[in-house]
Amino acid sequence: MVEGNKKSNTSKYVIDKITRVIFLICALVAVVSLILIIGFVFMKGLKPFVTGGKSFVEFIFGTDWYPTSETPKYGILPMIISSIYGTLGALIIGVPIGLLTAIFIAEVAPKGVSKFMIPAVELLAGIPSVLYGLFGLAIIVPWIQRTFNLAQGQSLFAVIIVLAVMMLPTIISVSTTAIKAVPKSYKEGSLALGASHIETTFKVVVPAAKSGILAAIVLGSGRAIGETMAIILVAGNSVQIPTSIFDKVRPLTSNIALEMGYASQAHQELLFATGVVLFAFILILNLVISKLSNKEGK
Repeated sequence: MVEGNKKSNTSKYVIDKITRVIFLICALVAVVSLILIIGFVFMKGLKPFVTGGKSFVEFIFGTDWYPTSETPKYGILPMIISSIYGTLGALIIGVPIGLLTAIFIAEVAPKGVSKFMIPAVELLAGIPSVLYGLFGLAIIVPWIQRTFNLAQGQSLFAVIIVLAVMMLPTIISVSTTAIKAVPKSYKEGSLALGASHIETTFKVVVPAAKSGILAAIVLGSGRAIGETMAIILVAGNSVQIPTSIFDKVRPLTSNIALEMGYASQAHQELLFATGVVLFAFILILNLVISKLSNKEGK
């Protein structure tokens, strides 16, 4: 009997040890993959500035992008501004719609309606980005062209609308989770003091879920600034600093996707450098998320 128990304990110990090793390997795969990707992109992207004699300042603040001319110029300022304008515009449209939808699902809608809307939002998140681009090209671009009497509807405005729709699932899902996580005692206390349901929602529940909602906004921004395929179809892909929402633009991601297929030598390396700039944007967003998470934990 004792020997049987010892064998059983030994077997459990071995299984536990093997399981821990498997978990460790899986975790290391993720970490090593991240390190390799970052290392490769930075190695290729920083090479033209370290050993190639290119000026990082001219690269960031230059306004001309002529990589295939006799005297090539590599300036990505128009693309940086286009990416920022597109993301900010999408946030202006997407955040109010997404937040109000999340409040409706979590606090206002009957259970039958919310049970229908949650899968619909999840389905919206699962649609491939190229289909968003095709929808924008077939519906939004012609609508802009007709409504504003333009020669062509591909523009910054089309980019903003498509990105706003694409970030909605992220904002709605994360905000809904944050709102539902607010303790019921907060609501009950507010209602007991005589506040209405709507007053309680906007003055108690939403402020209490502020950190989660801000995290949703940051995640939505990351989705917008990193989008490629949908934007290529609706942006017009013209390298210029936009002075109007109806100007054609080329964000950072579109530039990499459009030119990487035929780029070589310095041109290719500077496309990787564009990726480094894009990575810096994403890193800043992740740092913001980390700060928000720390505040929420406190």
